[in-house]
Amino acid sequence: MIFAHGSSVESANDAVRAVAAEAARRGGLDPVETAFLGGGSPDLEEAVARLARTGVSRIVVIPYFLTLGLHMQRDLPEIVRRLESIHRGLRVSVTEPLDGHPALAQMIVDRANASDRSHPDREP
Repeated sequence: MIFAHGSSVESANDAVRAVAAEAARRGGLDPVETAFLGGGSPDLEEAVARLARTGVSRIVVIPYFLTLGLHMQRDLPEIVRRLESIHRGLRVSVTEPLDGHPALAQMIVDRANASDRSHPDREP
């Protein structure tokens, strides 16, 4: 389960869905759902219910958040507790947010280098 904040701009939500689909493809992960805290659909409750109906016994929620902010510290644990009480026997675990992952620094470098290439007349 890729869990993002969500946006009223649907193309932003579609971008999260595209990343989730690519991660599923690369990792051989199936099934994979995308859920949103607010501003997007489905929310986490609906997406977990979909997966629960398929008979899964475990769901790993991967927060598409950069840092361990209020949503990660307060909102997500409350939602997970509620979901586990609704779906007895379903185990829902949550990974760390994206911050701290070794690839994050390289992504920033890649973006900086791409910016240099798109503006060759500018100094880095």
